[in-house]
Amino acid sequence: MQMDTRRVILLVVFAVSMMMLWNNWAIHNAPKKAAALATQSASAEATGIPQPMASSPESTASAVAPAEIKAANYDAAAKAIVKTDNLIAVVSAQGGDIIRVELTKHKATGDLSKNYQLLQDAGDHIYVANSGLIGEGLPNHKTVYALQPGEYSLKDGEDKLELRMAAPVVNGVAVTKVLTFHRDSYLVDVRHEINNATDNPIKTTAYFQIARDDKPVEHSTGIFGGVTTFTGPAVYTEAGKFQKVEFSEIAEGKGKYVKEAKDGWIAMVQHYFVSAYLPKGDSPREFYARKISDGFFGFGVKMPVSVEAGKSASIEVPLYAGPQEQSKLKALAPGFDLVVDYGWVTIIAVPVFWLLSTIHTFVGNWGWAIILVTLVIKLAFFPLSAASYRSMAKMKTLMPRMKQIQERNANDKMKQNQEMMELYKREKVNPMGGCLPMVIQIPVFIALYWVLLGVVEMRQAPWLGWITDLSVKDPYYILPLIMGASMLIQTKLNPSSPDPVQAKVMMAMPVVFTAMFLFFPSGLVLYWVVNNVLSIAQQWYITRMIEAGGKAANDA
Repeated sequence: MQMDTRRVILLVVFAVSMMMLWNNWAIHNAPKKAAALATQSASAEATGIPQPMASSPESTASAVAPAEIKAANYDAAAKAIVKTDNLIAVVSAQGGDIIRVELTKHKATGDLSKNYQLLQDAGDHIYVANSGLIGEGLPNHKTVYALQPGEYSLKDGEDKLELRMAAPVVNGVAVTKVLTFHRDSYLVDVRHEINNATDNPIKTTAYFQIARDDKPVEHSTGIFGGVTTFTGPAVYTEAGKFQKVEFSEIAEGKGKYVKEAKDGWIAMVQHYFVSAYLPKGDSPREFYARKISDGFFGFGVKMPVSVEAGKSASIEVPLYAGPQEQSKLKALAPGFDLVVDYGWVTIIAVPVFWLLSTIHTFVGNWGWAIILVTLVIKLAFFPLSAASYRSMAKMKTLMPRMKQIQERNANDKMKQNQEMMELYKREKVNPMGGCLPMVIQIPVFIALYWVLLGVVEMRQAPWLGWITDLSVKDPYYILPLIMGASMLIQTKLNPSSPDPVQAKVMMAMPVVFTAMFLFFPSGLVLYWVVNNVLSIAQQWYITRMIEAGGKAANDA
């Protein structure tokens, strides 16, 4: 019975290992997805106007024929380039949309000479932020604003830069869209100023929308069944908390999330980066997700706007477009730090990252922080690990007697197992005790895997020498080979199984794990190497003490 249990455990470990290896190989070698928008342009026709809020009356602004509001695509419209210390944004006269955002403190994947581009309107990936007012005669993201093209830079000593764009005045209603950029920030305040020079009040709906295709970028592989970091819309409210919405659900009209609230925000999440509209206050808002065209979606928030006759009013919603830096996200809006995707191990990953980032503040290098975190975790589990290694050492001293039992009862498996169990009981040895070090490491291992996979702080973070990015695989496979060697040494230190099949499986495990770790983030492999080295030292010391004690007892 005991041998059957060991076989089951070995088979489970082996099956999971092969599944992890297959998942990484399959995703690594999968053909790239054809761009959903390859035949589309980022024209106004590709992004329809949202419907007014269900709870809001139709706009009472004077009607105007649609032909009076000219539509144009981004290519034909004038553009302004806004430069701050954190980003370079391209703003189109069409809709006053932000159609491109480069992050100057984050470099492009595979080309450190270029900035990372989050929002873009060209190529095989379309991702833009737009906004407008709903109602006849009011400007929306198809409206062409008056925009002076050129370059606008945040000057030394200035904390903010405003870009103002005026929409065509229609029947006495003038609307100005104002984008305010800030120093040392990825926030852009999007404001619509409405001057109502008519004799009638205006009641309408403002919308703030992120339009994006469903193409994942910086596709990072996960483990267990093809899990990957989430790409798609998300909504947060106090009532519903953080809710992800799959693109496939939106396409089928089945997305489940809170639709109306007096708090909350919407975001478009992808690996390492996020864009989000973060309304302030407790004004009513309505969240929506819709399929605009095949492979192209709009996700946004709508809010009511009222302007009395002869007066002015404005509505402002901050737009965030930048990295998922957890310490800063949490300060911007409640629950905003939840966009960092830790998968199903969030409860463990959060404290692991806290410990990692705390140590990093002292050492200034994420590689050394990983090593020190490994040491801390090893010390925390030292008593349990020591007990397990003592159990394995005792098992090793029992191997001659176990082989005698096996040979004596070669034709009677039941009696063989019975005598084995009596031997374990008499010698007070737990045959499964040696599995505990691996078992207790699995949750921490997976949590650290998701931390290294998901946190932008680890992206392009160097350690030393050839390891210039801890979030990607070792380019020369040196760390995985060292890990495999250390795992082989550990296997040699463990008591060998009397079952030759099990012994062969255990000897094959270092090879299997080495093959898997070839594709894993080098930071994770670094953790595993350090953990193995510490485990080898601890196991060798305990085994030496046990064997010395056993020899002394036998001599006596």
